[in-house]
Amino acid sequence: MAYVPQDVLDRLAALEREVRTLRGRAQMRPALNQVLNGDVVIGEGGRLIVKDPDGTTVFSTGQTPTVGDYYTTMYRDDGDPALTIGANSYPDDDAPSQMVRIWDRNRNIIVMDDYHSDEFLGRPWMPVQLHPTERQDYTGTNYQPAWQGTTPAHNAVLYLSMTTYANTGGGQVRVVLTHDGVETELDEWDCPAGTWTNRTITRPLDGLQFLSYFSLRIEHRAKSASQNVETRLYSAYTRNTFSEAEAPDVPTAPAANAASAAPVVAAPAEEV
Repeated sequence: MAYVPQDVLDRLAALEREVRTLRGRAQMRPALNQVLNGDVVIGEGGRLIVKDPDGTTVFSTGQTPTVGDYYTTMYRDDGDPALTIGANSYPDDDAPSQMVRIWDRNRNIIVMDDYHSDEFLGRPWMPVQLHPTERQDYTGTNYQPAWQGTTPAHNAVLYLSMTTYANTGGGQVRVVLTHDGVETELDEWDCPAGTWTNRTITRPLDGLQFLSYFSLRIEHRAKSASQNVETRLYSAYTRNTFSEAEAPDVPTAPAANAASAAPVVAAPAEEV
């Protein structure tokens, strides 16, 4: 028959054995609040949450209890976000899986992936290199570049804003993008005589990869001989997509990266 302790002495002896065991484990190295070798695994939907002394969460990572996506968030000590990775991190939204965002102290996103395009940087927006030529004020009737330059592609969408003045007879302007030896006319328009004509161009950088070099030319011409046309540039930069429709087409073949390819700047054509 199994022995069943009945008296107080047996119970005290068992408690003493348990206390000795716990005391010995507390003195083991490493301490139970350290991990000196090996892994700590939190799985099956668990989360790791770190809080400061007043209870404010300053770091959390794991699976969200709502949409089920995995995320990592670092907060400032006032609870505002500093860095977020993944959907539903801050604030709750349906951002693409593992989207990375860095926040300033006023809750503005200052660095992020592009929401709709996996290929490109979303923020910050980056300037496009466009420089005036000696034909910025021009009297010829054949197209010549008023502005041109070469830039690595950082963001998905190109934005240009300019204005052109044409004298008697009016003028024309066009914008040409060159990448990998292929020229693409982005836009062309007429400018009536005697007035400034504003133009804004917004185009996805189709066929380019992140940091692929592309060249731009803003060309203009007078429609009447000996009459001048002048083009001034307001803005030239690339930005993140605002909608899914603005996401650029993926290149059909790998393009040369900025790390291995130098930019090629096309020389302006001679005036005829």
